[in-house]
Amino acid sequence: MDNIRFGTDGWRAVIADGFTVGNVARISRASARWLVNKEKEKEASVVIGYDTRFGGKMFAETTAKIFAHNGVKVFLADNFVTTPMVSLGVVGRGASMGIVITASHNQYHFNGFKVKGSFGGPLPESDTRTIESMIPEVNEIHLESLHFDEYLAKGLITRVNLEDEYVEHVKSNFDLNEMQSSGFVFAFDAMYGAGQRVMSGLLPGVHLVNCKMDYSFGGISPEPLDRNLKEFSSYIRRSGDIDCGLAVDGDADRIAMYDRFGNYIDSHNIMLLLIQYLHKYKGYTGKVVTGFSSTAKIEKLCGYYGLEVQRVRIGFKEICGVMLKEKVLLGGEESGGIGVISHIPERDGIWMGLLIWQFMVETGRSLRELLDEVYSITGTFAFERSDLQIDKKLKSTIIEKCRSGNFTRFGNRNVIRVDDLDGYKFFFGDEEWLMIRTSGTEPVLRTYAEAANRDSALEILSDAEEVILSSAND
Repeated sequence: MDNIRFGTDGWRAVIADGFTVGNVARISRASARWLVNKEKEKEASVVIGYDTRFGGKMFAETTAKIFAHNGVKVFLADNFVTTPMVSLGVVGRGASMGIVITASHNQYHFNGFKVKGSFGGPLPESDTRTIESMIPEVNEIHLESLHFDEYLAKGLITRVNLEDEYVEHVKSNFDLNEMQSSGFVFAFDAMYGAGQRVMSGLLPGVHLVNCKMDYSFGGISPEPLDRNLKEFSSYIRRSGDIDCGLAVDGDADRIAMYDRFGNYIDSHNIMLLLIQYLHKYKGYTGKVVTGFSSTAKIEKLCGYYGLEVQRVRIGFKEICGVMLKEKVLLGGEESGGIGVISHIPERDGIWMGLLIWQFMVETGRSLRELLDEVYSITGTFAFERSDLQIDKKLKSTIIEKCRSGNFTRFGNRNVIRVDDLDGYKFFFGDEEWLMIRTSGTEPVLRTYAEAANRDSALEILSDAEEVILSSAND
């Protein structure tokens, strides 16, 4: 049987290859056993949802049957939903656990299995490793003997409308009428993912792009990067009257935005905007927790306001762990996952986008004007990332050279110091750096760069690729 392992954000595999009904049953069996052991005398319960990927409903029902077979009360989404809807559903009904059948931003032929704790955020790595250790090598349960309708009749499985619950929660936390009457025009791109229905219910006048079913996600990975959102950017530019665009990934927990000119606003800028809004304009305080690959401008903005910053390893579960123990204003990562003090300890692209739109409405200022206010404190910057598709042996060679200190210069830039919290970050100055790291969810080597402008950031990536690939062949 396949070796099932959790990455930085759950288990993922290719549909009908590693991601099969049998393997989903194996990981569900381990998850259910872990939950029953953990809850002991309590009545264990789980909220299960799935996104728009092929076979999502079938895999979710398989998961539901396994949990019900183990005596766990199951609340199963009655249709595809976003990951934050499941997380909110867990917290809202005091459930013990959440499961989302999703491969998030990965290509259409992948699916995955995300696990959420009772607090609504990612389960800690110590718990997922325990679940891993409990996965049976073979299925000892005959799935044909488990009848979904029987569990429904017994009340062990209950269908629930998680999307309506989420909509009501949003309505109680945002002044949507003010947004609609503000004069600002907004657009939303669901990238064919699970967020495609919700925005029309929240803000009926929003321009909708790629808000329909397409198992292939339009042939593009549903990750909200500029290269994957060219259609959305062009749509905004052509319209001439859209003030801001919001895009989310396949399960709507990651975010990107566009200004009125169709310019991409990445997660780094969004985090800075949210810190500015939540602290300066709304009066919230708390620590800012961010991933190893996020912009150095976070320290600069937080230093200006006297806010503490903590860097953590990549993966929102690392941020969530701090959010559960301390008062955190914002927790965010370079990949677009952001959580805030006024919401559950979970990434939520739609919620973060609504906060930015609310910021615009309350101040009467454009996204660009709000960014200029931030830049007056931090200075401008550019961030770029490259995903190198190289084999495992070459990746291992490059990482070993990083570990051994072989890289002291990239192009005409000398390395002045190296941090190795999660991957390797080579600093050329206080705010100009290169980072090299293997992905925890995809078979790629990632390089990241921050500099004063885009040309310099791209130059760093180009120099890095040349140096590391040539060195690997030495």
